[in-house]
Amino acid sequence: MNPHSSLSPTPGAGRLEKTHLRLGFVALSDAAPLVAAKLLEFGHAHGLTLELQRQPSWAAVRDKLLAGDLDAAHALYGLVYGVEMGIGGPQTDMAVLMVLNRNGQAITLSNRLADALAEAGSLPQALDTLGRKAVFAQTFPTGTHAMWLYQWLATQRVHPLRDVESVAIPPPQMVAALAEDKLDGFCVGEPWNSLAEARGLGRTVAYTSEVWPDHPEKVLACRRDFVRRYPNTARALVQTMLEACRWLDDAGHRHEIADWLARPEYIGIDAGLIAARLGNDTVAAPGSNRLPVRFFDHGAVNYPRIDEGAWFLAQYARWGMIDARDDYLAIAARVNQTQLYSDAATAVGVTAHDSASFSPPPPPGKSR
Repeated sequence: MNPHSSLSPTPGAGRLEKTHLRLGFVALSDAAPLVAAKLLEFGHAHGLTLELQRQPSWAAVRDKLLAGDLDAAHALYGLVYGVEMGIGGPQTDMAVLMVLNRNGQAITLSNRLADALAEAGSLPQALDTLGRKAVFAQTFPTGTHAMWLYQWLATQRVHPLRDVESVAIPPPQMVAALAEDKLDGFCVGEPWNSLAEARGLGRTVAYTSEVWPDHPEKVLACRRDFVRRYPNTARALVQTMLEACRWLDDAGHRHEIADWLARPEYIGIDAGLIAARLGNDTVAAPGSNRLPVRFFDHGAVNYPRIDEGAWFLAQYARWGMIDARDDYLAIAARVNQTQLYSDAATAVGVTAHDSASFSPPPPPGKSR
């Protein structure tokens, strides 16, 4: 067992149906659990060998999962539900095994728009100074960043589908697009907001924890038939990732993982820029909801809550992606593998949290 490990291997879990797993990820700071699990060999204690494969975009993650080229992946929560509903790719029965992190994303505006916002005091007035329709980027049409961006714009009295143009761009390409004046703003995970500020290309004006404090973000995702074919393997994978998430919460480990994430095969930018917004010691100012990225918090981060999954379906209906329906919770109960997660968590001594109150952001008032 790895010397850093604080969880125990699962006794009597049954023979693993598959022991070598190919896991996909996108170059983002919140891929940290996968990188830690690989480099610290947490999988070995649970009978697994992990192979990480960096993907250029969320569309590539989707395509590789659906083709069977990846067994599981670090994925946008909303990507899973988009594919489940057949609006984020070919309809495929999908599974959320666990939540990998909460918070840790941001909204960055170009310098021009940020200056106009500071002077005008309202986003609608700032947008009017552009003399054209503003272009905002998110990372996948049904993904978390699209939902956070839409919610934030709506709270600023800007309709995200009528008043601005929304485009999908892979996270590692966001900063270059901003530098080329192709964008007026974007919502993305770190470290790309941090890099845009460091290069003087834009300014972060909101953190997604201000949109929804402690919102779910990335999940460990796979096709549902993977869970059916390899239930013991899927459980062992959850145990491995819980171990990695727990390690990330220990003192000093956020800086250690930032150094690893900075390697060319993972993110490939300066470790200091990654560490700047990866710390677990961020203290929000009074009245602020700027919260740190959370990976474990004694397991409170990781339970795949059904009501949180259903929230994404409600957003798809809100923004006209699907027709409104009354079975969101039933769909989410099929996608989110709560029993498998609870079994895995219990086996390694982690409380399967599912009793915290559900507090999504309220619908904003009318946009202009």
